[in-house]
Amino acid sequence: MPAFLILAVALLGVLSGPLLAADADAAKAPDQANSGQYELLVIYAKPGKLDRVHDWLRAHQDEVLAKHGAANLGFLVPAGENTDNKILCLHKYPSLPAMLAFSKAVKADPLWAALDTDKDSPDVLASKIEKIGLKTTDYSPQFTPAKASPARVFELRTYTCPNPEKLAFLHERFRDHTMKLFAKHGMENLVYWNPKDIENADRKLVYFLAHKSQDAAKESFGAFRKDPDWLAAREASEKKAGGSLTEKEGGVLSEFFIGTEYSPLR
Repeated sequence: MPAFLILAVALLGVLSGPLLAADADAAKAPDQANSGQYELLVIYAKPGKLDRVHDWLRAHQDEVLAKHGAANLGFLVPAGENTDNKILCLHKYPSLPAMLAFSKAVKADPLWAALDTDKDSPDVLASKIEKIGLKTTDYSPQFTPAKASPARVFELRTYTCPNPEKLAFLHERFRDHTMKLFAKHGMENLVYWNPKDIENADRKLVYFLAHKSQDAAKESFGAFRKDPDWLAAREASEKKAGGSLTEKEGGVLSEFFIGTEYSPLR
């Protein structure tokens, strides 16, 4: 082989390593952008103490979170009557170890005593707190809380597949079709998660949508369900997976929430 060809091949080999590495990094970029660990806390206030829980969150939550390495993204309450006296708190952490460290550190913080349901004290404002760990999917939009005017309505949707294998097909359908069709019909895709540490987590998808109102959500979903592109995508995905991608009973759950006046997300 001529000397100049040998030199060219050698240079190509030297340069291709960094180029391939750069391509690999670029392919990972969307996932790294969403690499944070989320946690959804559902606080159930004791009877007659819901307002005091709101007061505590308004006054102290940001301080407690920042002190222990977490970020507050939103405080939400059910749209309509809040019969369960509950508040949803959405937090973000830089990593899973950071989230675990937060859980330990916050227990020792005197400010947290008002929400420490492990303590048998009349000063504790909450009857129970449920925690759900969440990790963004590889196709989730980058989630940045914002206050819209007028304020929006948020829909928390939870899908449960018949088995873990069909969850992969569900993710594929959302990635390739569903999210685009949601946007087409006026729904805002906020964030998509894989839940952790809950029953049947390996069969579940959890995500947030934003709507102008509950009536707007109803109209959007009505149009979406009749869209020929959606009907074709659903048929193709179910044929590929060998059946429905969600359980017949309780496979799709929907809850509507609004942001509190002190929430970063509204």
